[in-house]
Amino acid sequence: MELFPDHLRYLTHLAKEFPSQETAAEAIINLQAQLKLPKGTEHFISDIHGEYEAFCKVVNHASGAIQRKIDEIFKDTLSGEDKIKLGALIYTPETMLGIMLPVADEQKQWYQRTLLRLTYVLRAVSSKYPRTKVRQLIEGRFERLVEELLYENENLNDKSEYYQGLIETIVSTGHAKAFIVVMAKAIQRLAIDHLHVVGDIYDRGPAAHLIVDRLMDYHSVDVQWGNHDILWMGAAGGSEACIASVIRISLRHANMETLENGYAVSLLPLASFAIETYGNDPCELFVQQRFNQQDDSEGEQMLMARMHKAITIIQFKLEAQIIRRCPEYQLEDRLLLDKIDFEKGTIEIDRQVYPLLDRKFQTVTPEDPYALTPAEQHVVDRLKVAFLHSEKLQEHARFLFANGSIYKTCNGNLLYHGCIPMNDDGSFKSLSLGHATSSGADLMDTFTRLARQGFFASEDSTEKQQGLDAMWYLWCGPCSPLFGKGKMTTFEQYFIEDKATHKEPRNIYYSLRDDETTVRRILEAFGLASDQGHVINGHVPVIVKKKERPLKAGGKLIVIDGGFSRAYQQKTGIAGYTLVFNSWGLLLATHQQGEVNSSTRSDIPAIDCMTEILEQRNHRIRIKDTDLGQEIKQRIDELMALHDAYRTGTFLSRH
Repeated sequence: MELFPDHLRYLTHLAKEFPSQETAAEAIINLQAQLKLPKGTEHFISDIHGEYEAFCKVVNHASGAIQRKIDEIFKDTLSGEDKIKLGALIYTPETMLGIMLPVADEQKQWYQRTLLRLTYVLRAVSSKYPRTKVRQLIEGRFERLVEELLYENENLNDKSEYYQGLIETIVSTGHAKAFIVVMAKAIQRLAIDHLHVVGDIYDRGPAAHLIVDRLMDYHSVDVQWGNHDILWMGAAGGSEACIASVIRISLRHANMETLENGYAVSLLPLASFAIETYGNDPCELFVQQRFNQQDDSEGEQMLMARMHKAITIIQFKLEAQIIRRCPEYQLEDRLLLDKIDFEKGTIEIDRQVYPLLDRKFQTVTPEDPYALTPAEQHVVDRLKVAFLHSEKLQEHARFLFANGSIYKTCNGNLLYHGCIPMNDDGSFKSLSLGHATSSGADLMDTFTRLARQGFFASEDSTEKQQGLDAMWYLWCGPCSPLFGKGKMTTFEQYFIEDKATHKEPRNIYYSLRDDETTVRRILEAFGLASDQGHVINGHVPVIVKKKERPLKAGGKLIVIDGGFSRAYQQKTGIAGYTLVFNSWGLLLATHQQGEVNSSTRSDIPAIDCMTEILEQRNHRIRIKDTDLGQEIKQRIDELMALHDAYRTGTFLSRH
């Protein structure tokens, strides 16, 4: 075989990792064997919105995947209650050990029985992985001992005593409790091969920062950015308009935990400014919407309302700077402060005059309504420094950039949070960005590049500002694939009583996605096979109370936003959807409000989700049929070329 210079250089580098014909052959054999294993289980979750406890619960039980495996293994050997108890122990081992552990006289037998059952479950969930990967996922204490239990066959006569001896020694040495925790965590990791987060980690709930911490520790994860995520990422990059929106939303929902305690962002400059400037203003329109439990005093609530109004006006001014700087965004209709008649207390929008609910605009002048006052500019400067110097926020933003994008294609499926912006005729909506006009996948790729540019480009560069402006547009622009609406009516919702002005019309995509032909065309536009593939979508909650279904377009599109956030559950009627794609097909999990407790022990809850099989294959999907399989096949071809180079003497083995 003739080796071209570039190929030869690559093989030279590959030979450093595989220095002999034998090592190359061993790698080829292992990779060929992996191709025949079942594909790993993928787990899809969307619109978490700061609900850390609910998120951990769903991830720990893998949307019921672990309970289904327990039911399968112990179908006729354990009672329903014992299966529930075993599952609960795996999901939250530290908590359940304190509840389940019997009195001292019965502990030894309970430990031995429980360790044996956990071993059976661990074997089942690890069966689709090569040993090298299992070893990686059983990281931590007792790693080698777990492997011994995992691969020993206690049914062989000459091994049964050895196997039983291992378990007895674990108990007698006092390590059974710690060993159970290690095994439970290993089962959690092995039950799910990869986690897809289809957008919106932030806002509404109090603990988005803890969710990102958990994702950073997860063994395999990707994120499709949501509109709320990109807002925080833009704020982390230094976008003043994004910073103002992040603070406004946090104040509006009395949700300061992530901002103040999670990221240590001090709002003292804003508080001081609000007291000085709005001290005589009751700010009645800016009292918080209380989605989260708070014990704030009346004085604290009043201060937050004044801060809320102050940052809202600052936001309108900062957004005007972007709108004027970027005429290609075509957002001039969102410039509203100059439409106010301050004497009459009215505003004209689309040739219609509306009375204002609040006529006090302490920092807005008719001559130049969008100019920041010196005091406002001081607040903006101080807040920007706080966001840029929050180590935790910067760490989290880098993680989201490193492991995320606006969309992802994976194993034939297309994942995105919001929409593909469309025109009324079903064609992809286009937007001019820079020197090019983009639509569809090209538009999403361009926005992804601009967002990265906004965070990573050098300070004070034109590229930095372009990227930061693009992140703000992704939050609220009419051609944003994350926002998906014609306009964001923030001003109208605060200041105008007529609810007709509050409407934010959805992009036509949300009507057309019910059409199977349209969804197939979307899949094909992203290079996917429309017969096998699906669009997996979040962003707009499925209102189960109104008999809406998460399956659209004949099952080709699946919406997995069902109200994970408590703020939406009263409207949707459920606590969210998640999706599981295993080696047999697709399963949709519907999570219920509150716990469904089918155990006779009230302190040992059953999982609160119901599973529906969406698609089941006749033949199990193997790794060779996946994106990973294609990568492995390419690696095998490269190793075969190296193996041939060793065989023909082109390369010499190094032992």
